[in-house]
Amino acid sequence: MRFQADSAALADAVAWAARALPSRPSVPVLAGVRLEVSTAGEAELRVSSFDYEVSAQGSVAVWAEEPGGVLVPGRLLADIVRRLPAETATVTLEGGHVRIEVGRTVFTVPLLALEDHPRLPELPQARGSVASTSLASAVRQVAATASKDDTLPILTGIHVEFSPEQLRLVSTDRYRIAVRDLWWQAAEGTEDTTALVPARSLLDVVRSFPSDGNVALAVAGEAEAATMIGLTGSGWTSTVRLLDGPYVGYESRFPDDFAAHVDLPAATLAEAVKRVASVAERHAPLRLSFGEGLLVLSVGSHESAQAIETVDAELTGDAMDVSFSPQFLLDGLVAVESETVRVRLTSPTRPAVLGGVTEDGRDDPSFRYLTMPLRPPS
Repeated sequence: MRFQADSAALADAVAWAARALPSRPSVPVLAGVRLEVSTAGEAELRVSSFDYEVSAQGSVAVWAEEPGGVLVPGRLLADIVRRLPAETATVTLEGGHVRIEVGRTVFTVPLLALEDHPRLPELPQARGSVASTSLASAVRQVAATASKDDTLPILTGIHVEFSPEQLRLVSTDRYRIAVRDLWWQAAEGTEDTTALVPARSLLDVVRSFPSDGNVALAVAGEAEAATMIGLTGSGWTSTVRLLDGPYVGYESRFPDDFAAHVDLPAATLAEAVKRVASVAERHAPLRLSFGEGLLVLSVGSHESAQAIETVDAELTGDAMDVSFSPQFLLDGLVAVESETVRVRLTSPTRPAVLGGVTEDGRDDPSFRYLTMPLRPPS
């Protein structure tokens, strides 16, 4: 194998593939990045990685003198090529090494066993596409709500619901639920199906796509039998193996009626929560006292540090005191994308729902965040 490529383009492709490498591979070859050129002359170099859970593949236009394929340590290769001068790089297979040469700069990298590396999975036909920025934002909004407890793997995922009208992303850790609906361009004949995707993997993938294009989404399998989700955009492709098992029923947990709601700037409330919670002991609840025109945040007791802050708020309905986990409340506030957040209340012991507010003062239906209150200290 021998080819020439623009060093910057090569660095971008290797960086994309290296992002998907496992931090602790079960066998050495899973830490490798595969370089493959199938034809001589003007050709395409495929740069890929796969550890049976997540794959990533990019391509680079090259001039190939000899086609071929090799497997090299991915992170080492990424470190090398991102430091290369902005010139043409020549990559040559020499025995048990790959030689990378740019001008007077030369690196040699040892090979891994290509024959032991798994082949990339084949992607089915895409079900539709969505703007990469919209997808990345939606995944970010719900990812924090997924459970971090690997003993309950189903709850560590983001439940993606595909329909001809919209995409819906859902996550829960049993104590809160985040739901995000977004428009997408469904392919003709797309039917309803679902995919349960590991939250951390999906977040890593979507925030790596360029922000100026679309991402096509594909699912291998149908509904409960789905095994893989594929994402393709701007020349980059990634697949993620799905979690097994049916997802929890979530829609019925959202209250139908509310005793009150309060509107206030989301950033103002988030900063107030951070300040007041800074003196809270571990697992201490944050008390919110909703009243006419004011919201009082407080934490602590006479035996410990205390903090109190009052902010202006527009209350509609019954005044009440409700206690929340400060971090859970912050996660919901940060996820609201509109300037104004609406906190809808049922009672001090039943779920509260956070969301945005449209320009005409209505609930923004695109994002809902449910969180359970905590019992205040007696």
